Amino acid sequence: MKIDLSNPAWRQTLPPARSIAADAPVAATAFSRDGTSVAFALGDGSVRILPADIAAPAAGAADPVHGGAVLAVVADPAGDGFVSGGDDGRLLRLAADGTATEFFHQKGKWIDHLAAHKATGAIAASAGKSAFVVKDGEVREFGPHQSTVADLDFSKDGGRLACAHYGGVTVWSIGQVTLPPRRFAWRGSHVALRWSTDGKFIATGTQENDIHVWRMAQATDMRMQGYPAKVKSLSWTADARFLYTSSQPVFTAWSFSGKGPEGKPPLQFGEEGAGLLSVVAAHPTAEFVAGGYDSGELQLGDIKTKRSVALKMADGSAITCLAWSPDGFRLAAGNERGDLLVVDLRR
Repeated sequence: MKIDLSNPAWRQTLPPARSIAADAPVAATAFSRDGTSVAFALGDGSVRILPADIAAPAAGAADPVHGGAVLAVVADPAGDGFVSGGDDGRLLRLAADGTATEFFHQKGKWIDHLAAHKATGAIAASAGKSAFVVKDGEVREFGPHQSTVADLDFSKDGGRLACAHYGGVTVWSIGQVTLPPRRFAWRGSHVALRWSTDGKFIATGTQENDIHVWRMAQATDMRMQGYPAKVKSLSWTADARFLYTSSQPVFTAWSFSGKGPEGKPPLQFGEEGAGLLSVVAAHPTAEFVAGGYDSGELQLGDIKTKRSVALKMADGSAITCLAWSPDGFRLAAGNERGDLLVVDLRR
């Protein structure tokens, strides 16, 4: 990527972007597997699908596909559309034109967290105290857990699924051989979860304003404290060297090189934003990270140069979600007010 945050042009002007105002808050966003389109999950039951190319014509507002708010959306690992979940308990597959087909319906429950594994084609969804995995046309239930599943993620190879809940994390085998679940215990509520990109660690954000990380091989754990708010967003770099976290006024990265972060302060860099970071997203291939603030500001950071630049100024509406295109040249963001933003970083 030809992004140079030390270049005055990057620091003085905002990049080209498409911004569309919707009539409902944005809960999640994702680019399609082929990178040609981007979807936004909205609180009015619709999923708005836009061309990734900000110069291409955009269709009008979409009709609702869920009977309530759409809570999650991910790229369809088996096609060029998307998968969505809502508070109506429905898990849907959405074609690129928005046509919806139903995977299953969990009446009376919310489907509020999704994960997809590109290589295996598996889709995981949380519904109440259970997780459901859709793979090869079959739906399997994992659980129930001791409390509502607060987040979930696949292992690097797609053979295991980690679920965060009160009291820790449960890891299930979803391969051909069914093994007993592994439980990683730590008191309190775990509200966010991400498996490291190299498969060696599982990280969670907790209700107690800290993060917890387990080493999978040794089943040992570590706790990093000192956050002013709950850490609801976690993102590993592509090489798993750093874990980015929300809930700080600057980019905060914990180093997992060498012996790891125990007893060491995190790396913090960039220009202090207006407010606290509400969501972070590491670049899929390069040494950049995007961060959205509870003030509405959007920044791009470079861990190599320790610099950051504003991609969007604060407007009072918290950024709720971020997503990178597969090629890393476009960034999508949504906020509480219902603004749909796609930034083109190819200057």
